[in-house]
Amino acid sequence: MVRKMLNRLLQGTHKAAIGGHVRPDGDCAGSCMGLYGYIKDNYPDIEVDVYLEPLPEKFRFLKGTEDIKSEIPMDVVYDLFICLDCGDEERLGFCAPLFQTALHTCCIDHHVSNRSFADDNYIVPDASSTSELLYGLMDRDKVTKEIAESLYMGIVHDTGVFQYSCAKPATFRVAAELLEKGVDAAALIDLTYYEKSYAQNQVLGRALLESIVFMDGKCIAAFMKKEQMDFYGVGPKDLDGIVAQLRVTQGVEVAIFAYETAKDLYKVSLRSKREVDVSVIAGYFGGGGHVRAAGCTMPGSIYDVMNNLSRQIELQFAKE
Repeated sequence: MVRKMLNRLLQGTHKAAIGGHVRPDGDCAGSCMGLYGYIKDNYPDIEVDVYLEPLPEKFRFLKGTEDIKSEIPMDVVYDLFICLDCGDEERLGFCAPLFQTALHTCCIDHHVSNRSFADDNYIVPDASSTSELLYGLMDRDKVTKEIAESLYMGIVHDTGVFQYSCAKPATFRVAAELLEKGVDAAALIDLTYYEKSYAQNQVLGRALLESIVFMDGKCIAAFMKKEQMDFYGVGPKDLDGIVAQLRVTQGVEVAIFAYETAKDLYKVSLRSKREVDVSVIAGYFGGGGHVRAAGCTMPGSIYDVMNNLSRQIELQFAKE
């Protein structure tokens, strides 16, 4: 039984670690903090630590975030390392060495590009989020309001507030059960998904203003250079949501947003609506993700990046 998987993993464990991917988003943060709280509440004999890069301030209302470790200790070996919302070992970033030395490893994820790299793998590519999968592994009577807040936030972020095609009927049923735990959905969604700083609105406005459409209006793209980010005083976390806003442009099937992380090196986010599998495109360039949401890192000038992406998008349109 799937529901017994988590209990089986934790039996006999004395020291456990939880880790998520670099630049943690809502689902990564929500699933990690949800599982952390669940183990703390229900397995008092297990010493559990959670490893994540520093979270955006808007996620820090979640219970337990004050315990997050962003550096790994020396000479610590865990009985169990649980990797959440992470498609491959490299995406674990700074905590990958802890995964490598753990006596047993497990990965719970919903990325179609996941390589099943742990000892135990629970990968469901058509699930809305890792948070939804995790809830299915928990004893529902033991899910507190605080745990429910974490998991609900994860689902909200990876479904675009339930607007993406990954939000299936099962997703809404899980969300309803989490709301019954006392989650204030309206406040949580406003705080963590919609609310933006003035600087974030400025860079969003600039990205939209300078965006270009091509392929007969089926594609839209925008990018931001490092000096522009420095001018507005923003970092990668402040660029969340730009590609999603580009995606809702009328007539557009594929949206691209790229930002420069170093000289001629770009982090690329891809979104599609119904026809194009962007995980295939991201995978071609060494990245990964989901059918409708994926990403990769690409070298070269922004013109090189856009031209190379365009060729792969054209191949998918040609298959229609």
